[in-house]
Amino acid sequence: MKSSARTVVTLALVGLCVTSVSLHAQTSAGGVASDTVHEPVRPPHYWRDFTAGFAASLLAHESAHIITAYAVGSHPWIGFDKGRPTVYSGLNAVREPRKQFLFSSMGLNAQAALDEGILDAPHERGSAFERGMLASGLATAVFYVTIGRTAAVSDVDFMARTSSLSKTDITYIYGGIAALHLFRISRDAHYADFFVRPQPSPSTGGLLVGVRVLPEQTH
Repeated sequence: MKSSARTVVTLALVGLCVTSVSLHAQTSAGGVASDTVHEPVRPPHYWRDFTAGFAASLLAHESAHIITAYAVGSHPWIGFDKGRPTVYSGLNAVREPRKQFLFSSMGLNAQAALDEGILDAPHERGSAFERGMLASGLATAVFYVTIGRTAAVSDVDFMARTSSLSKTDITYIYGGIAALHLFRISRDAHYADFFVRPQPSPSTGGLLVGVRVLPEQTH
């Protein structure tokens, strides 16, 4: 009867995907090792636009739940489950399983459709906003097919209870879609360095992790 995007956990997951540290260690002239962290150069307002896109995808997820509930004749409402904002369908899952299934599945369906549109529709690709939307869609799918499968308000759990599909079937469906989108993103140059922060120059793009030791200067 209820559905939640688990926003906090999802944000944590995407944070693991899209953040990295660029490390560069070298010895000083006196031969004493020193660690320096180089902050990558980012386009203006990159993280603001990325966050806006991420939030927009989550909003589409929840809006799809609400619109579907109204479309099937129910009256959804927003409450809290253990302090977390949750959209409740207002349906009886036992008496109206098909309607509940539609309600529970539509959030992930909406995000998958948005990601597919971004990857398919001709446009100028690679903006921070659409990167945020793609990351949100991927992170939400990953959450629901992993630790979110058995949560009290899990969409996957309600889909399995109101259809002939098992949780494993649903995991394969949405996990497979997410994996396909991830593969396409990895093969598209417009989304280069999708999982790491932009680097200072094209020649050092990507994730820089390592240690460089310079020989001690002699005089």
